[in-house]
Amino acid sequence: MIKLSTKVRYAARIAVYLAMRNEKHPARKQEIAEAEEISGDYVEQILIKLKTSGLVRSHRGTKGGFVLARDPYKMTVADVVSAVDGPIAIAPCTNDKCGRVNSCPTRTVWEKANTALVNIFSEYTIGTLAEEGRKLRPPKAWTFDI
Repeated sequence: MIKLSTKVRYAARIAVYLAMRNEKHPARKQEIAEAEEISGDYVEQILIKLKTSGLVRSHRGTKGGFVLARDPYKMTVADVVSAVDGPIAIAPCTNDKCGRVNSCPTRTVWEKANTALVNIFSEYTIGTLAEEGRKLRPPKAWTFDI
């Protein structure tokens, strides 16, 4: 089974969460952790990777927290995957460093599969996923009990 790391899946969820928020109000690490049901320490590890790659910005102070550093409609899932796990590669032989580049009969299929995966991840932006998230998780309505 080809499987994305948990860190990548959580990073995408965190990026979408930040895109769904108002950028004027940064999200604190613990708020993100509670909303996405991820440990605060793990959220911090992911945010550090996203910040290092320039996808997330942090603000200090009492009103501090994290916001997206780029337009969510110009940030793709491929950007998030690369920021957290490095270049997308379903097999180590998809780069030219493999010693069997010219003699491997299966390399073509791995390259095509890798290209398809990169294309799919590049097709989806964090902004469009945030739109979908708003449909799936509408804002909580006020309720009053009498």
